[in-house]
Amino acid sequence: MKGREVVHWLELLLAAAALSAIQLWLRPLLPVDETRYLSVAWEMWLRDDFLVPYLNGEPYSHKPPLLFWLIHALWSLTGVSALSARLLMAGLGLLALGLSTLLARRLWPQRADSVAGLVPWLLLGSLFWQNFYTLVQFDMLLVIAALVAWLGLLDVPQRPLRGWFLVAVALGFGVLAKGPVIFLPVLPVALLAPWWLADRPQHWWRWYSGLAGAVLLAAVIALAWAIPAGLAGGEDYREAIFWGQSAGRVVDSFAHRSPWWTYLWLLPVMWLPWLLWPVLWKAVRLLGKPEKWDSGVRFCLAVLVPALLLFSLVSGKQGKYLLPLFPLVAALLARALIEWQQVRPEQRFSLLFVAVLLAGAGLLLLVLPWWPQGPAWLAYIQLMWGPALLLWSFVLMRLSLPLPAAVRVAALTTMFMTAVVYAGVLSLATTPFDLRPASHRIAQLQEQGRPVAWLGKYHGQFNFIGRLRQRIEPLRDRVALQHWQKAHPDGYLLVNHKVLPAHLPVDVEVWPYRGGSLVLWPVSRLPSAPDWLDAMAASA
Repeated sequence: MKGREVVHWLELLLAAAALSAIQLWLRPLLPVDETRYLSVAWEMWLRDDFLVPYLNGEPYSHKPPLLFWLIHALWSLTGVSALSARLLMAGLGLLALGLSTLLARRLWPQRADSVAGLVPWLLLGSLFWQNFYTLVQFDMLLVIAALVAWLGLLDVPQRPLRGWFLVAVALGFGVLAKGPVIFLPVLPVALLAPWWLADRPQHWWRWYSGLAGAVLLAAVIALAWAIPAGLAGGEDYREAIFWGQSAGRVVDSFAHRSPWWTYLWLLPVMWLPWLLWPVLWKAVRLLGKPEKWDSGVRFCLAVLVPALLLFSLVSGKQGKYLLPLFPLVAALLARALIEWQQVRPEQRFSLLFVAVLLAGAGLLLLVLPWWPQGPAWLAYIQLMWGPALLLWSFVLMRLSLPLPAAVRVAALTTMFMTAVVYAGVLSLATTPFDLRPASHRIAQLQEQGRPVAWLGKYHGQFNFIGRLRQRIEPLRDRVALQHWQKAHPDGYLLVNHKVLPAHLPVDVEVWPYRGGSLVLWPVSRLPSAPDWLDAMAASA
């Protein structure tokens, strides 16, 4: 690694570490996903059962166990803590940046330094990536699995055994990370190899035989967990992990709860602020000419086009589902920018696009404290944050830099903006998402032998934060509520109220919760004829 590249990586690592520290300091564990996943890890740890995931005393079949195992590995060294799990996610994000850089080098070995030098900055500079990579989620593991599989495919022409082994391991662990979805960004590009390897003809029967063997070995890796877990978890759990995470999802994938074209606009928006850079659009248009499509470009297209189509056919659509495609989008953008630079080698690049974004954020911070219809906490935003962003935006407006420096400065600027938003705004807005007071109160009640129930569908929000050792009983209908009331006259009921009852007793505990209020009702204080079905709908 060259000296200048080492300096840039140190710069990136320091910037990523600083942003991660701010995020982890100012952002609580977010319900319901982060709190749920850590609750599953906590319950597996508590039960000393690392085969079947559990949530609130029941087998949890929605996700495989790889993330929980990694969290347990850290907990065995550090003890149980949220910080170690969140640092794991930041570490996985940095690993993904490194693998993405390596992938760019392998795609364009003749331009390795120039293209690969831009890729990690393009990724970390995108607002979606930098605000996601410290979240306790499964998607970053899927990104890493996909990257390793793609590196394996690129290895196959020279070292077939090593290449197919990497593909098999990546697919197997990808299934253990998030299920069969790992095949969507990997199998199509493997099947389309004769197109992207057109300049390097292969014995295609060997290629497809190797692919079949890799898929078979991946299945063995996944089944090494799934079969014992299915036997241990019972019939319902076994059916869920073998059907619900594979064929069941394929059958449901055409329900289209969102329009099929959702990702066509969502993926570009997720690439803010780069979406606003006119030079990038010109570079992409230049690279869009088929005569510019070398093997690396064709490889990226063979991943992105089929995967985007397949993801669009899946019923549920969230931005994070597209995260495995980010490294290849970054690689294509970097390749396009280098192509543009070669056409105009003397050009210096303006940072006006990110300066305008920064100025807009600064002006917004200046006016938010006087927003008449906003929440009360807006009045506490410090006025220094807006001028800080405006001042830096004025500096950027006067800058024009060589391409690598322009990309780095733009990425660092968006990270600075994110840090300011966290410190100046989100630090004031996290109370409705901070479940520590409620969780600790529930733990206290359980230690006193008081049963606690939740009205509606329970997602395990409190189990990890409160280190709960007993189940919170979910009550899904009026009959279940009435039976539980009679059986537990000394119990407590948690209800998520969108609007607080008009005559709430003054001694009933209330916490703000996700746009509503979380009320801890002693059974003895429950109203005699409440409309519990409406309350249940609010909490589900």
